[in-house]
Amino acid sequence: MEECVIIVDNSNVWIEGKKFSAREKGIKTGDDPSWRIDFGKLLSTVAEKRMIRKAVLVGSRPPKEDSIWNAAKKQGFDVIVHDRNAVGKEKAVDTEIVAQGTEIICTTPPCVLKLLSGDRDFIPLIRIATNRGWETEMWAFTNAFKENGEMAQTVTRIKPLDQVFNEIGRYEFEWPIIDLH
Repeated sequence: MEECVIIVDNSNVWIEGKKFSAREKGIKTGDDPSWRIDFGKLLSTVAEKRMIRKAVLVGSRPPKEDSIWNAAKKQGFDVIVHDRNAVGKEKAVDTEIVAQGTEIICTTPPCVLKLLSGDRDFIPLIRIATNRGWETEMWAFTNAFKENGEMAQTVTRIKPLDQVFNEIGRYEFEWPIIDLH
């Protein structure tokens, strides 16, 4: 069975997924606060029946009462979390993804790298993987990348998360609330 490595930019998938969900519900701007990633379904869907050699999820530290990282760990992810800076901006996440991905690529035999982000900051990682004989896939919502952009042109395959949206997430509560009175 062919193997894969899955690396997820949590903020990218979650934010773009909430935007996609809102548009699917007919809300033209903003995002859907009710949408959540189902980490187990995300892994199995993206793996596409390949054996998962390693799954890494990188993100920013959520509030203490948030159970997101424990849920991801229970589903098989190695979770790496970084604190935000003093003004709440995400720091070190993209660099961590490139570092983790490069270490895996340089220390294990080639397989399929499945990167869940459309962020151009990951082009160096994709190039390293390609140069070492890896196949590369970009899994991202279509609103998060340009189809003819450099990132999309650098990977072996583009896999729009739009097409598997209903398989990788769930709704935690009803939204929008429609007042019928």
